[in-house]
Amino acid sequence: MFDRGKKEKLLLHSCCAPCSIYVINQLTEKFDLAVYFFNPNIYPEEEYLLRLAEVKNYCRQRKIPYYDQNYNNQQWLKYISGYETEPEKGFRCELCIRHRLNQTAKFARENDFQWFATTLTSGRKKNSLQILKIGHKIENKQGVKFLAQDFKKNYGTQISDWLAKQLDLYKQKYCGCVFSKKV
Repeated sequence: MFDRGKKEKLLLHSCCAPCSIYVINQLTEKFDLAVYFFNPNIYPEEEYLLRLAEVKNYCRQRKIPYYDQNYNNQQWLKYISGYETEPEKGFRCELCIRHRLNQTAKFARENDFQWFATTLTSGRKKNSLQILKIGHKIENKQGVKFLAQDFKKNYGTQISDWLAKQLDLYKQKYCGCVFSKKV
């Protein structure tokens, strides 16, 4: 699967720096890694900008390339319209994850990455099995390999929390969207 002489390129979807640091540490040995910040669900924009700044800063420190897309929360709200009252981990979250991972895989394909992955599986408030299932469907649709790894396992979330505290990273109090903020 992995050629030790030449690393394959992997595009890692990042939701925030605290969720990303453990994942980045796990993947840099195996892949030529770049980070992708596509999170139009995050509300308000100030929160989005805080999370983006932390990811960019961490990537710069580690000398890891990163990409981000323009913030467009209104477009995301239209995308999940009709599912605003869904509970956390419900269909609204499934739509949101599908939207973000599909865009990640599309960007990966268009920019010659062989793989894509996401830090979302490290999040306490996320259903890893749901995310992995979505990732496999998108892999088939976009033609880019999905690294199906649950980064919560082996204490990944706890290690991320510890590292984030050591690095004094901004840690948000909710998943990201206006609906998760109300929970």
